[in-house]
Amino acid sequence: MNTRAFITGLSGPDLSAVEREFIRSERPWGFILFKRNIETPAQVILLIKELRKEIGEPDAPVLVDQEGGRVQRFGPPHWPVYPPGAIFGVLYDIDPALGLSAARLSARLIAADLIETGITVDCLPLADVPVAGADAVIGNRAYGTEPGKVAAIARAVTEGLEQGGILPVLKHIPGHGRATADTHFRLPEVDTTRTELERTDFAAFRPLADLPMAMTAHVVFSALDPAHPATTSATIIEQVIRGVVGFQGLLMSDDVSMNALAGSIAERTRAIFAAGCDMVLHCNGNLDEMREVARETPELSGKALERARRALASRKAPQAFDRLAARAELDALIERAGMAGA
Repeated sequence: MNTRAFITGLSGPDLSAVEREFIRSERPWGFILFKRNIETPAQVILLIKELRKEIGEPDAPVLVDQEGGRVQRFGPPHWPVYPPGAIFGVLYDIDPALGLSAARLSARLIAADLIETGITVDCLPLADVPVAGADAVIGNRAYGTEPGKVAAIARAVTEGLEQGGILPVLKHIPGHGRATADTHFRLPEVDTTRTELERTDFAAFRPLADLPMAMTAHVVFSALDPAHPATTSATIIEQVIRGVVGFQGLLMSDDVSMNALAGSIAERTRAIFAAGCDMVLHCNGNLDEMREVARETPELSGKALERARRALASRKAPQAFDRLAARAELDALIERAGMAGA
């Protein structure tokens, strides 16, 4: 069955009758879960089974934002807490091997949690490089402020996820670190020169260009396109994301319902596809908005279909590992990072 080039959220922990009909009729490529959709392991397992049953695709991708720190949709009492990305940066500064080991361990443990529920995609790692004065929306989610360090830690996170059978989504390409506003609420504009952006922000993404999927940044880079954020900028997608960075995987938008984007949901959706994104992401579970997105979304075809198939085919079977030992090792590293930061 052909699917449509969008990923949709849901309103709650159970599928409503109207959501079931929406899924059957509009055929989204995948789904994304948030805290409002998550109660217990058994409930999440059942929800994901139902989603795949309604779409008629036993391997339909189900995504989540499970980074650790502030961005963790699965949490206590049923799932453990994980550290924010900045912890890996602190350890990296003590010894790069420690930082990379902690990043890989954390991601591997997260993957073990997710795969048990049926989740197959985590919106991680970040390659954003924050600067002084930037909005705190990235903050301690970032791995550091030096592109090489950020890319190295992001690669370790990717390895941990992949070892656990989870596909990564690189974000927020080509960089959210300089944003002076939270894109959930308004559109940030970055006035940095192209030369400096290529030296710093874009440089962190370049070593990760082989990742199977990436998510765009709702950020204006005035030196490249003063009129459009990266998500809706054909110039940035072609020249920077596909060009300078060299990313050739499946490119999805950040959430189309964020207030950083202008116009109606339908207008935003059209602009995202016109700019060259392969997939639109809609997160809030508002059914009226979901229908608007679906009306403006084409069937997945051509290069976008090839990229989607290639991404899903790259998922590996989980490798065996000692979960208790891995958690003990990660906890010891987190404690060391805390002592170093004290």
